Amino acid sequence: MFRQKTGSVVCASCGSLVGVNDERCYNCGRRNPGLWGFGPVLRRFGNDLGFLTLVVYGCSTLYAATLLVSLWRGESLMSGSIFSILGPGTGTLFLFGASGAVPVFVYDRWWTVLSAGWLHGGALHILFNMMFVRQLGPAVADMYGAARMIIIYTIAGAAGFLLSSFAGMFLPALPFLNGAQFTIGASAPIFGLLGALVYYGRRGGSTLVRSEALGYAMTMFVFGLFVPGVDNYAHGGGFIGGYLAGMWLDPLKRERMDHFVGAAICLGLTALSILWSILSVYV
Repeated sequence: MFRQKTGSVVCASCGSLVGVNDERCYNCGRRNPGLWGFGPVLRRFGNDLGFLTLVVYGCSTLYAATLLVSLWRGESLMSGSIFSILGPGTGTLFLFGASGAVPVFVYDRWWTVLSAGWLHGGALHILFNMMFVRQLGPAVADMYGAARMIIIYTIAGAAGFLLSSFAGMFLPALPFLNGAQFTIGASAPIFGLLGALVYYGRRGGSTLVRSEALGYAMTMFVFGLFVPGVDNYAHGGGFIGGYLAGMWLDPLKRERMDHFVGAAICLGLTALSILWSILSVYV
């Protein structure tokens, strides 16, 4: 059954039993607590509503597509960095929506701050990023809710790539810290998940969550300082974006319907950014 029309369901916010057609939850006051009868179907995807699976399969599909297009274009799949081994060519990544100073400020492809987080430059690059998505995503979904996690992930990615693009265009290069001419990868939104967890630890008084998330972030940031090709501006921007998004969304308040609408808008805009990146080359 795709949609439940009668009977009782669990409120999407507080877990109380409500009627599937109730306009408001008697316990937490949430409007349409049964999600118009689609709640049971959505819960089958887990507490993240299937978003983390979408990220893993979406990134993997795009990675495979960029490799095939690179081969068709005659581009080399090998590069100097260990994270760029079996990586698509720069031209192909530009076509699919890579961000950075060149796409954003030279070619005015500003929407790529949304698409770049779904692209990857090598086998190890996508492998490690998807491992971190699987590790950190469920924790953020538990603490913020699935819809707010999607919003945080999107905002953090956009903030990270915007900062990196700006730094690559306008800021001088510093030791271990350079803006990117071209930049991709899920690490910017991953740092956003860490930023959101740090804020949750501060807001909720959980020193364990805060220290664990800060430890992850510091370790990954220091690692990036010594590995060639790592976009530390995107990491820093993603962390700040995730922290501020977590503050704005307030994890101690219940998830609302407008959060689900916002999450749907984030997913829609991201999908459109990838599609438009490809189409705009030929328009």
